[in-house]
Amino acid sequence: MPGPEDKIVLFGGAGLVGQNLVVLLKERGYTRLVVVDKHAANVAVLRRLHPDVTAVEADMAEAGAWQDVVQDAAAAVMLQAQIGGEIKNEFQRNNIDATRHALDACLRHRLPYLVHVSSSVVNSMARDWYTESKKAQEAMVAQSGIAHCVLRPTLMFGWFDRKHLGWLARFMLRIPVFPIPGSGHYMRQPLFAMDFCRIILSCLVNRPRGEAYDISGCERIDYIDIIRKIRQVSGARALILKIPYGLFWLLLKIFALFNHNPPFTTSQLAALILPDEFVLIPWWDIFQIQPTPFEAALRETFCHPIYSSVVLDF
Repeated sequence: MPGPEDKIVLFGGAGLVGQNLVVLLKERGYTRLVVVDKHAANVAVLRRLHPDVTAVEADMAEAGAWQDVVQDAAAAVMLQAQIGGEIKNEFQRNNIDATRHALDACLRHRLPYLVHVSSSVVNSMARDWYTESKKAQEAMVAQSGIAHCVLRPTLMFGWFDRKHLGWLARFMLRIPVFPIPGSGHYMRQPLFAMDFCRIILSCLVNRPRGEAYDISGCERIDYIDIIRKIRQVSGARALILKIPYGLFWLLLKIFALFNHNPPFTTSQLAALILPDEFVLIPWWDIFQIQPTPFEAALRETFCHPIYSSVVLDF
């Protein structure tokens, strides 16, 4: 099992989970961390916060010298993913092509162990580019022959959250009225990113092989109640207003005409209202982790003296 002196590679490690995972691994004494990510602004944030971490800026959809960072690594975590967007080819490049190149590197350098972060959407009723590309990505990892485990988290939030609850909170602080599509009573199971990172660390240490774990938030909460809690914790004063689903969809469609990478898309809206309820396994027992209550996690997310003010780019 890897120790703090061993090299750990984080593919796509400058995003939400990767930035949180770097904080956790450093707290646990890990000193040889390597992050590969193509997003220049977010890599710059990582370098500013953690100058002792090796950060490689590279587009994993293209083969290149970045693949050699796997040499002598004890383990890697696969985090890169295209989550939203209106261009199909971006899902192909970032979820499929990048994974192929990463797996090629892992095989060439005989990586001992891989933690693959998939998504709960592989069990969802949704049918969109993200869902289908994540299913294909997970299948590639399973067929690679590399010792691995798969984690399938639900919607995550926490420090460095640029697209989900973090974006909603920042949006709410800037506007007088916050729109809610339809009734707003769409059950979610949000997962605190730091809890998820503790699960990843447990996998790196204990190395379950060939297992796939569905990791859901412990608390079931309606979308509108999530928004109310965010307003309460963040101190926002916006009026929460329900608007018809069709009008909300149209507004998103118009917004996408002017924004190449919108924070919320019509396909994500369609997924929001699906009556998905994800399996809740006792991951707190499996991985020996104490779950953080939802409200406490929100307060840690939005009130931390350092990390709550760090905003990643889209």
